[in-house]
Amino acid sequence: MLNQVKHDLHAMMNGVLAQQLRERGIRYRIIYGVELPRLEQYAAELSQELPTPQARYDLAQALWKTETRECRLLTPMLMPPELLLPEVADIWVEQIHTQEEATCMVHYLLSKTSFASDKAFQWMASEVEMTQQCGFLLIARLMRQGGELAVRDESELIDQAEVSLLSQNLMLRKAAYNALLCLSEKGLRQERLIESVLKRNGL
Repeated sequence: MLNQVKHDLHAMMNGVLAQQLRERGIRYRIIYGVELPRLEQYAAELSQELPTPQARYDLAQALWKTETRECRLLTPMLMPPELLLPEVADIWVEQIHTQEEATCMVHYLLSKTSFASDKAFQWMASEVEMTQQCGFLLIARLMRQGGELAVRDESELIDQAEVSLLSQNLMLRKAAYNALLCLSEKGLRQERLIESVLKRNGL
């Protein structure tokens, strides 16, 4: 099945986009340049062809092990959230190459798992910047989906975000800032709290 997927992706190849991605410094052994909406459509087609969640799990595992952009982006689109183990999620987050991978992993998979909130706070406290970024992206996604935070969790998010707002990593700062904005939208108390936080950080 993996070879069939690679064959199909090659047939969808967009050479112009692939070259643009390389020029932007995106590093994979293979880049087909397939756009995300087309990958979403293809993932839906594959899900129809694969008869069981286990079959989708097995293909997702194989895709993630490649050094092909499109295969790795397909992984979270295909992996059944209920079959993803927390320890596998840890490993995958450690192996994320790019901002695009992080965003897709959070959007299509991690935010749908039963352990999402716990992992979000765990990853925010990591010393690895990409892992921290995934934590902030995930907690923001959960709040956008209607999730509520306990006051203690709000304080932890703010503490972690304030540290990350000082980072030299622009994408990490942006992820932390956006997570704070999502919290500010939860109510007047949170809005005033985040206004104070941003003000003391010069934002």
